[in-house]
Amino acid sequence: MKKIIFDTDPGIDDAMALLLAHASQEIEVIGITTTFGNASIENTTRNALFLKQRFGMRAEVAKGVDTPLDHVKTEPATLVHGENGLGDIVIPDHVNAELSPLVAHDYIIEKIKEQPGEITLVAVGRLTNLALAIQKDPEIGKLVKEVIIMGGAFGHNGHTGNLTPFAEANVYGDPLAADIVINADWPVTIVGLDVTQQTLMSNAYLEKVRSHSTKYGEFIYDITRFYAQFYSDDLGLDGFYVHDSSAIMYLVAPEIFTTKQGQIRVITEGPAKGHTLYKSSDRVFPIDEWATSPKQTIAINVESQTFNQRYFDIICGN
Repeated sequence: MKKIIFDTDPGIDDAMALLLAHASQEIEVIGITTTFGNASIENTTRNALFLKQRFGMRAEVAKGVDTPLDHVKTEPATLVHGENGLGDIVIPDHVNAELSPLVAHDYIIEKIKEQPGEITLVAVGRLTNLALAIQKDPEIGKLVKEVIIMGGAFGHNGHTGNLTPFAEANVYGDPLAADIVINADWPVTIVGLDVTQQTLMSNAYLEKVRSHSTKYGEFIYDITRFYAQFYSDDLGLDGFYVHDSSAIMYLVAPEIFTTKQGQIRVITEGPAKGHTLYKSSDRVFPIDEWATSPKQTIAINVESQTFNQRYFDIICGN
């Protein structure tokens, strides 16, 4: 059983990823830490508590901070996820579920220290909580099992950005945090737009999930109506790209992904803010701010049909 702390800003695709993890027989979600982005920190935390209650999750929920490290806030992505973050389906304003007394980054530190070598951090939003945790207690770098990030874009398959021409939204939302997390002394795998925009879930596929999963199908279909409409209006797609669930799928089925390793830096300001730059050469250049960075893993391709079948099998097995 793979134990994870899911760092998230639910978010429609975040909810789909969390349900995939919850449904998987291979994953135990021990904690959900919330961040800002798809909605305000208040809404993302409320949504996490709602999902916990609605689907009977045992995971604890810990609320994160509401400000990126560079203090440059971006507006919540209501255009993509709706005013409430879950496609404007009807949900309670307040959820009667218990919230951890620990702030998210302290929760991450405590749990990793309690279970050394056992916990994988799966982060599918801004990386502020993870950056604060590794800065406060660098020792956890040696104690965490793995860090899997949905974020960034490296130009594979023609994918370079989705918020700006060269930046993916999670990284752009806190580029300083992303640079800290990616260059910390722990094993990181980045599952970015290079692969997430290779997998499309069509509306017909969602209809099939709706009719075959008694536990999750109707809910997934309902929350994705707003999301699918955005993708139709913005990109002319029938359905949507599969972002956050790709990070969970990498944990479940790494064999369907192609990866490579190299050193990565994040541009933290200017017109290329949020751009993730991968260095593949081992040469140390005369001026080289990559040279002392750890080699991390990036996903560069995915078997998209297999991905959708695995998602369907896991979700519809419940």
